[in-house]
Amino acid sequence: MPEHDYDRGRFLRDAGLTLAATQLVAAAVPAITPGTNTSFGSIKHINAGLLNIGYAELGPANGKPVLLLHGWPYDIHSFVDVAPLLASQGYRVIVPFMRGFGSTTFLSTSTFRNCQQSVCALDVTALMDALNIKRAVLGAFDLGARSADIVAALWPERCKGLVSVSGYLIGYPAHNSLPTPPQFEHAFWYQYYFATKTGLEGYTKYLDDFNKYIWQLSSPKWNFSDATYARTATAFNNPDHVAIIIHNYRWRLGLANGEAKYDALEKRLAELPTIAVPTITMEGDANGAAHAPPAAYRARFTGKYDQRTLTGGIGHNLPQEAPQQFAQAVVDVDGFGS
Repeated sequence: MPEHDYDRGRFLRDAGLTLAATQLVAAAVPAITPGTNTSFGSIKHINAGLLNIGYAELGPANGKPVLLLHGWPYDIHSFVDVAPLLASQGYRVIVPFMRGFGSTTFLSTSTFRNCQQSVCALDVTALMDALNIKRAVLGAFDLGARSADIVAALWPERCKGLVSVSGYLIGYPAHNSLPTPPQFEHAFWYQYYFATKTGLEGYTKYLDDFNKYIWQLSSPKWNFSDATYARTATAFNNPDHVAIIIHNYRWRLGLANGEAKYDALEKRLAELPTIAVPTITMEGDANGAAHAPPAAYRARFTGKYDQRTLTGGIGHNLPQEAPQQFAQAVVDVDGFGS
């Protein structure tokens, strides 16, 4: 739910843009019943940048690389059905826990627990460097989609193609202070809650209840089981989880500082750079999180592009709710650049 901090001013300005999509044909990904897979098996670890990153890896080591990036309050299990589908198509699939989740930890106790947008994107390129991956298809949603968008915008040589749920999610604190209609302000309630002392204490005390509630709000038609939620909830036990999430939302509202060494990157992102790599944006028809209509961000994508809205009650956690369609988009966008 959280990463729909789309540029509020841009939403109001660009909502009238029309949508043009390019339809291409690629190999069909096999159908799968969501929830078929429940585990990735073993988790690997590697030092990358400021972190020791825990990640799942599927598929042949010499396959074309795909990185799948989750958000909050989710984890790598959002891709537990997507990853084997892509591996079966010959891809090398990497699914990392983002900072503050699962077995990903900081290498130093003195590192500031920062979750400003540029830092999370740098985690992605650091992981690619550590794994000797020069270029990959990025598939992502929520906070992960913001990181993927940033990599595609600032370092397009690292991104062969992009699948981004809810489109263009790059923003900056000054724009996040712009007012939007009441229904959108209501949808952002948790951001304002996290800005308070009570929000920090409440999220700490009621962590599982809070995140499960976000799941229910974000995907109101997804009948996930207690076991499905519990598998992901273990990722919130990370010792840095609360600090990372609280910093993310306070930074986005301009209530917490980032780090000066990232100011140049944030300045570039504040210019809302366009994305020229081949892209497919996706949306579910029952996404309960605040999100912009596709027309509002169409102009931010200047390369080969397609937009896909899924019907049938698909919510915010699109890869887990509609794994075949998400995997198909990854295969298709890879074909855009072939």
